[in-house]
Amino acid sequence: MAFVVALVFLVIFSVGFHFWSPWWLTDIASNWGSIDNTILITFWVTGFVFVVLNGFMAYCIYKYRYDKNRKAVYEPENHKLEIWLTVFTAIGVAAMLAPGLVVWADFVTVPEDAHEVEVVGQQWKWSYRYPGADGVMGTAGNEYVSASNPLGVNPDDPFAQDDIVVEAKEMHLPLNEPVHILMRSKDVLHDYAVAQFRVKMDMVPGTVTYIWLEPTVAGRYDILCEEFCGLGHFVMRGTVVVEEREDYDAWLATQTTFAQTQAVAAGNAQAGQGTYAVCAACHGQNGEGNVALNSPKIAGQEDWYIRQQIEYYKLGARGTHPDDIYGAQMAPMAAILVNDQAINNVTAYIDTLPDVNAPETVIGNLAVGADLYQGKCSVCHGKEGQGRWGVHAPRLAGMTDWYLVRQLQNFKQGVRGTHPEDQLGYQMTHMVSALADDEAINDVVAYINTLQ
Repeated sequence: MAFVVALVFLVIFSVGFHFWSPWWLTDIASNWGSIDNTILITFWVTGFVFVVLNGFMAYCIYKYRYDKNRKAVYEPENHKLEIWLTVFTAIGVAAMLAPGLVVWADFVTVPEDAHEVEVVGQQWKWSYRYPGADGVMGTAGNEYVSASNPLGVNPDDPFAQDDIVVEAKEMHLPLNEPVHILMRSKDVLHDYAVAQFRVKMDMVPGTVTYIWLEPTVAGRYDILCEEFCGLGHFVMRGTVVVEEREDYDAWLATQTTFAQTQAVAAGNAQAGQGTYAVCAACHGQNGEGNVALNSPKIAGQEDWYIRQQIEYYKLGARGTHPDDIYGAQMAPMAAILVNDQAINNVTAYIDTLPDVNAPETVIGNLAVGADLYQGKCSVCHGKEGQGRWGVHAPRLAGMTDWYLVRQLQNFKQGVRGTHPEDQLGYQMTHMVSALADDEAINDVVAYINTLQ
């Protein structure tokens, strides 16, 4: 009898929890309400079967409970029961599948007036591309990916020259207009998902997948990766902004075209030498760093990273936090580099400086540091601390250890990586949580000192 009561309670509790649960579908913000309907139909069909089967089981247990005066009847086959079960099962399965097939037919049929947007996924960030003034999206492929062409746009395609390239967390879409979203991955499987849109799709390296939708509610929505893509999967987030066409056009007009990203001439080391004289006052004549002036070694650091950090200082993504007193010193110094060409020139000169390992000043437990580094940090920064531009991870080996300690502490304390424009630093604020305290930070940096 206790088992019968337990089954009945299970049914009542499950049904009640379903209706009174605080976890339910979010408000929809696209035209795909039909997907919600298919989910509800599935709930009703499976819920009905759940109640009926468990109720029938409870009934049978009670009705045919043990009675020493009753003998069980052996009935190996019941054709009538089998027919009814087959019919009802077929009806239930059809009720669940048929609406899904109708929705899928709509899902794969993109409206002719839909405009195109491309989403590019990589470990662990999103990037976007929009057609330019010609309205035609140029071709692209992973074979074209480089530090200066991170989205892999085909440089020889004339239609690609005016494409809008957006390497930022925010994706913008116009309100009440159908959009055809093309999807590419630069490395591993990813999945583009916005809960309020109700549609999502895997991104497979080497191919282009797609979805289409029509945003119906203006607002800001989280973009998530819903395919496990490695250690930093949980930080692979972005934002989609749905706005009126006027606001969308105004935002698009402020973005950079592919041709503009390629137009800056390569750095001239000779021209950058004169500019570097200002940098040398803190970082040293040979970029060796100066602990007295809180300036790290920059010789030997990868040029793309130096360029990126200078741009962050100029943008205000670094050096503006109230507790970042040393970053605040660097911010006005970066301002003397008035344009991209000046930045390229000075980084080109830094590339010519002799690369001598910085002195070791940090002491820690090397065994613990090795476990922490190889288990976490090496995924991005490389097993030898050499850095990987593909995931925007700079070189660590041979660089200034006390500076590494300070930056890890800054990431943990939110001094660095919390500015809205610093999406790469945002990733580090989460990754550094693996280092529980200052002792762990010293351990991992001491181990990095062995990666010479």
